[in-house]
Amino acid sequence: STIDLSVRRSAQMGVKMEKKKRHIVSGVLPGSIAEELEIEAGDRLLSIDNTEIEDIFDYQFLIQDTYIEVEIEKPDGEQWLLEVEKEFDEDLGITFENGLMDEYRSCHNKCIFCFIDQMPKGMRETLYFKDDDSRLSFLQGNYVTLTNMSDHDIERIIRYRLAPINISFHTMNPELRCRMLNNRFAGEALKKADRLYEAGIAMNGQIVLCRGINDGPELEYSISELTGYLPYLESVSVVPVGLSRYREGLCPLEPFTGEDAREVLRIIHKWQEQIYRERGTHFVHASDEWYILAQEELPGEERYDGYPQLENGVGMTRLLLSEFDRERERLRRERPIPDLSVREEMSIATGRLAYPYILQMAERMMEDFPGLLIHVYAIRNDFFGEMITVSGLLTGQDILAQLKDKPLGRRLLLPQNVLRSGEEVFLDDLTLEELKNTLQVEINIVKSSGCDFIDAVLGSV
Repeated sequence: STIDLSVRRSAQMGVKMEKKKRHIVSGVLPGSIAEELEIEAGDRLLSIDNTEIEDIFDYQFLIQDTYIEVEIEKPDGEQWLLEVEKEFDEDLGITFENGLMDEYRSCHNKCIFCFIDQMPKGMRETLYFKDDDSRLSFLQGNYVTLTNMSDHDIERIIRYRLAPINISFHTMNPELRCRMLNNRFAGEALKKADRLYEAGIAMNGQIVLCRGINDGPELEYSISELTGYLPYLESVSVVPVGLSRYREGLCPLEPFTGEDAREVLRIIHKWQEQIYRERGTHFVHASDEWYILAQEELPGEERYDGYPQLENGVGMTRLLLSEFDRERERLRRERPIPDLSVREEMSIATGRLAYPYILQMAERMMEDFPGLLIHVYAIRNDFFGEMITVSGLLTGQDILAQLKDKPLGRRLLLPQNVLRSGEEVFLDDLTLEELKNTLQVEINIVKSSGCDFIDAVLGSV
């Protein structure tokens, strides 16, 4: 689009700006408005339309208008007032050193189930940071307890129409919530969900279930109360508490048994059926762990209402299997079987939770392509303890120790979530290159979809 820029530069040396936040520009996109304004890395954003920028949400809201005034401070202290005419909602093309444009807010709760309290000592510092920042709920999908949100935060969410916000309810019993979060204000904080509901803000919820504490009748009560937030509360997930082996001095929590899991599923399925009849949505969902622990078949795709909580482990396995089956059928119709004289031996490592399904997929691939030989290994989590079965919490050292004497073939496939986001580093700081060199095998990182799985397996066939 055509951009009409009217720029007025004014040297304001010596003007006191101590009270204004200065957001440092880290980069400017080529061809952007910011580049035409001669904004550069190292400049500081002071205000937009004479309004101080608190964080990224203020920035995104204020730059929407077709005419804005942007106040910039150069590294030498010179301040520029830039008048910009542009298309509505057109971005300026600025990136900042801190993507949130503010400090991250840490959690003040002391939840009885907090996984960070179950981490061993000596890991990198960032792994011990407990965030309860509502802004990360919109940016990254994090779940927040509402206890760390002020009235100002709620008002900004409503004003900017930020949605959806992901809320960790855990229980709708205010007294029990105070005990579970070890925060005397945790029960009162539930009233903030009322304000979001009244304003029509979309929400998702989760319940981390602890055996003998918020399960059974308490779970029934919580689900019943949460239905009152429909339709703005779009879904609720129920996930089992994760218990590592580092729990000395912490609240004594017990793992769920197969019988417990079947009872949890009975409650959830009962409510799903009732809510679906009344509202046309299943609303409350069990994470995949419950079905595996209960040894029950996963629900069909239609039960997941479009997978609103994939990142929370709800329906991820069903979606993987469904995508795999569809892509497999397409290949059986369209792709010729490879030359049987060309044999491809490879291996796949995954967490114990997904192992049965990955093995099933590998066996079907070997049926369809007889030239394939695939070894599938379930990696036991010795680092955090055997009760942790998800692949996202596997460490490089556990993968290395359990594969070093195994036949791996020419390639080893690993799920993408074993690595730190955007890096080739495992949770324990072992690098992908170190694992590759020690095992002496080519390593391919596989994304989470069934299509990606097939593409990775057939990559060189």
